[in-house]
Amino acid sequence: MKAPFLIGRKIYLRPLEPEDVPSLKTWVNDAEISRYLLLYRPMTNADEQAFLDRTRGSATEVVLGIALRATDRLIGTTGLHAIHPKDRHAIFGILIGDKRCWNRGYGSEATALMVRYAFETLNLHRVALQVLEHNLRGVRAYEKAGFQREGVSREDTFRDGRYWNTVHMGVLRDDWLKSRPPGEGKPTKRR
Repeated sequence: MKAPFLIGRKIYLRPLEPEDVPSLKTWVNDAEISRYLLLYRPMTNADEQAFLDRTRGSATEVVLGIALRATDRLIGTTGLHAIHPKDRHAIFGILIGDKRCWNRGYGSEATALMVRYAFETLNLHRVALQVLEHNLRGVRAYEKAGFQREGVSREDTFRDGRYWNTVHMGVLRDDWLKSRPPGEGKPTKRR
C-alpha cells in the first residue's frame, strides 16, 4: 500500500499526489462521470493541481484518494469539505472515477471509512451531502452508511438537457452509532 491513511477490506484511502492529477482531470472531464457531479466546466491539469494545493493545507477539508488494496491503483477520490469545528459538521463527497470499478462496493466501503473517520477521529456530530436524484448507486451507498434523506431541492440542477432534483441527505453521530453492524469495532467515547 502506498501511504495508507484509512484501510478497508478491499480499498484504502491515501493522500493525493501530483502524479494523480492526470487521472483526476480525465475523470472529471468524462461526461458519463461528470453527470453525477456538480462540476460542469472542463478542468485542466492546472485546475486539478490547484485543487490539490488548496485542500492539502486546508483546516476545513480532508480529501483522499481511493486505491485498491490488491494493486494500489487509484480509482477515485473522497473527502470531507466545509468542516466546521464549532458546530461539528461537514459535507461529504465521493467520486469513483475508474468506471471499471463501479458496482463493486468500493464506493460504499470508502463512504463508510470516511463517515467513521468523521465521527471517531474528527469528533463531528453531523455529515451531510447532496446527490442528484438519478444517482441511484450513490443513494444506495449513502443509505448503507447510515445517511437519511432530509429533503429535496426541486429541479435545481440542469444535466442531460433537463432539470433534476437534488436530494439532501445527512447522518448524525448517534444515529450512525446505532446503525453500525455488529463487530465493526467499539464506539469511541465522547467526553
